[in-house]
Amino acid sequence: MAGAEWIRVPVGAEAGRWATRGRTRRVLFVVHNVTSATRLLDVLPLFHDDFRVQSLVTCTESSAFRAGVTELLAETGVPVVPWDQATATPVDLAVSASFGGQLRAISGVLAVMSHGVGYTKRLGTPNTQHPTPGGETAEVEVPVFGLSPEWLLDETGRPVADALVLSHPEQVERLRAVCPEAAPTAVLAGDPCWDRMLAARSHRERYRRALGVGRAQRLVVLNSTWNPESLFGDGPASGDDVLPSLLPRLTSELPLDEYRLAAVLHPNIWYGHGPGQIRAWLDRSRRAGLTLVDPLHGWRQALLAADAVIGDHGSVTYYAAALGTPVLLGAAPLAGLAPDAPVHAFVRTAPRLDPALPLRPQLTRLIDTHRPLPTPAAFTSSVPGESATRLRRLFYGIIGIPEPDAPALLEPLPLPPFEPAVHTVPLRVLTRLPGSAEVSVVRYAGPHPAPDGSGESHTAVHEDTREQDQLSLADVVFRYGAADDPRFGSPALWTSEVLARHPRCALAVYVTGPGACTARTADGTLLLLRTEPPSDADPVACASALHAWLSSGKSLHEAVAQGLTVHTGGAVHEVRVALG
Repeated sequence: MAGAEWIRVPVGAEAGRWATRGRTRRVLFVVHNVTSATRLLDVLPLFHDDFRVQSLVTCTESSAFRAGVTELLAETGVPVVPWDQATATPVDLAVSASFGGQLRAISGVLAVMSHGVGYTKRLGTPNTQHPTPGGETAEVEVPVFGLSPEWLLDETGRPVADALVLSHPEQVERLRAVCPEAAPTAVLAGDPCWDRMLAARSHRERYRRALGVGRAQRLVVLNSTWNPESLFGDGPASGDDVLPSLLPRLTSELPLDEYRLAAVLHPNIWYGHGPGQIRAWLDRSRRAGLTLVDPLHGWRQALLAADAVIGDHGSVTYYAAALGTPVLLGAAPLAGLAPDAPVHAFVRTAPRLDPALPLRPQLTRLIDTHRPLPTPAAFTSSVPGESATRLRRLFYGIIGIPEPDAPALLEPLPLPPFEPAVHTVPLRVLTRLPGSAEVSVVRYAGPHPAPDGSGESHTAVHEDTREQDQLSLADVVFRYGAADDPRFGSPALWTSEVLARHPRCALAVYVTGPGACTARTADGTLLLLRTEPPSDADPVACASALHAWLSSGKSLHEAVAQGLTVHTGGAVHEVRVALG
């Protein structure tokens, strides 16, 4: 926005001439970066339906993470005021979710909110090389961002914020201890982000279905804040870079029908390195079934849906613990956290991921023995469910007009788009026939050998795999699509073409919808496979069961006559097999 032309409506020198409603009170939302903007979006609805209020938004242009801000501000549809114009325009209320930028330049009463779980992080680590007057060295306490005089007071010693929104009395106590001059500005008003999650807990199953999580699957969410010491970070020069080795192990050691993987990354990772670069770094993991969750609109829903979180010292991991979700820390640096903050105590005591040990037993033990701790939820907000009421009361008190008669309400969390796992890497499939017409199927997305090598194995490969050389070696070739997609002619035609193109293939499988696929055997027999609700088995897994059945010398006519009982993903599925 640097050097952006000043807007003329609804503010500006001639706004009175052009504005349709010119006698409104002005509320300015001040954005530092995308991270802080998301918290402001939480409270924007508090001014909905009020014709007396004109909302405006500006960016301080002070953050190192500027990417994504322009697009996000445009998405709000609120007039975007260039920073230099914003500081020259009187407003009735300014709301910021960060202390970044020259906030004292704003001409209006300023309320500052936290954009995480309170104020917990130091900007840097303690410096033990600072000389004392006696020539010795002493450790210098690095200030906590947003809760130290360096951020709370301006150069004259006055508080930067007229109202400092806090979510728990422990933050008030810390404020009084570190900066008593700013203590009178404290307002206990809860956490709107947390309240939106609490209100959405009843929709957990919907969020799981949106992510394509099966009834018997466990959703594991990888979460990382930003900076080198985070789970996503490459660590100090002498430290371990955990993530590059962790990701392929997750897809190699966790059966894909029993575990669903998703990643929630801090916006500063997403926009700092670029979404394209993030997708490139995680390319194989994504092709092995990892979903990258929208860092703006989908992360809270993913937390609500999760069975376990592998995280670090960031706010999102703490929110997960507050929800009662089992948490395993893949990175747990303490030096960058305020020692008296509840997050510090949590990170110090939470279970650790041991990269040297098998992953599945660690996750199983974490989930099966988990007992939610009361402290994370208690310290996230002392007034859960009350942030809308308290914040609107604060804001309208500053503006100086009565609140609307209707209750203060936050926006419900939206239902994310349907985004099931897509596996386009070659799959190793392990099968056993435990009983009459029964087949056990366990699938892995590699790249490392499966931890359990028992049973017969075969390879199933998506037609659109990047590893095109593996198609000629595949036992099962599959794809998903609509039955009437003209690009493939028909499922019958596609299966015939695949077998002609790949002579080694024993079964070509075209999935036409949940619980249904068309399959063709190497001898040309066309089959229809179907499961009925509540079964949510991947039809490709059912097709692999049929392949294992036929490969063992069993009769196709027997499968058609009585169907197959398929054990996969921790559940049992009845599969009907019919001649096509």
